[in-house]
Amino acid sequence: MGTHRRPATEAEARALASSVRLRILRLCLDEALTNKEIAGRLGAHPATTLHHVRKLVDTGFLAAEAHRPGPRGSTEIPYRATGKSWEMDVKESGVTGGNAAMLDAFLEEVRLVDVEEVDLTRLGLRLTAEGRSELERRLAEVFEDFRGRTPPPDGEAFSLFFALHKDVSRGR
Repeated sequence: MGTHRRPATEAEARALASSVRLRILRLCLDEALTNKEIAGRLGAHPATTLHHVRKLVDTGFLAAEAHRPGPRGSTEIPYRATGKSWEMDVKESGVTGGNAAMLDAFLEEVRLVDVEEVDLTRLGLRLTAEGRSELERRLAEVFEDFRGRTPPPDGEAFSLFFALHKDVSRGR
């Protein structure tokens, strides 16, 4: 969705074709986190997350911030998401797995909260090509509007997942 996005390079698309990397980007959206902090939040081994962090840094999706003192005289590197993933159109890259990674990341994240606290909506539609284009355009405008807003300091973190798919169970 969104024609304003540029085609992802193969390396960028491969970096985004991982639910773990997508979750890392979400974790580092509001605050810079060290690899150890990321691993702790994911319940993963730091060596595993470091591989993913490096891939995201190499492709510009994560940026290292200034080093800071860590425990026992060590130095820690915090990382923050750059927002670059929002600018990408992964479909045009020819790399598969991006949609599956996004769905998996959503399912992993939504399992962390009480499902009864999740606002879910389903809607069945019949659309012409023009109607589908209008729906996608209008939704993209809403997403862009909210993405472009400065987050209020007292705001609560939310995530939004959207899927538009053919309903093959309803026939033609």
